[in-house]
Amino acid sequence: QVQLVESGGGLVQPGGSLRLSCAASGMFFSIMDMGWYRQAPGKQRELVAAITSSGYTNYAGPVKGRFTISRDNAKNTVLLQMNSLKPDDTAVYYCNARSSYDGRLDYWGQGTQVTVSS
Repeated sequence: QVQLVESGGGLVQPGGSLRLSCAASGMFFSIMDMGWYRQAPGKQRELVAAITSSGYTNYAGPVKGRFTISRDNAKNTVLLQMNSLKPDDTAVYYCNARSSYDGRLDYWGQGTQVTVSS
């Protein structure tokens, strides 16, 4: 069965760092475009960062220069390194996988909470 499991969230102070991990199973990981999204209370889910099956990356403006997305196809894992965290980064962060061949194959993890607060 397809599964995406996020980990690494937690409570950090402004300016701190976290690294989120997404472990994928039940899919041909290397053909999946991967992304991190986040959703704060009262807001729509938004793209944070994405990395395609070919390695192309894209970042939302508010996180560019602070966050780095990477993937390890051998480990079926996507990482999101988050530095210089701000209170506005507080959200539930979700891992997404979408097939580069068939966009109908679109999967989500359960999310991991990131709270940036003093």
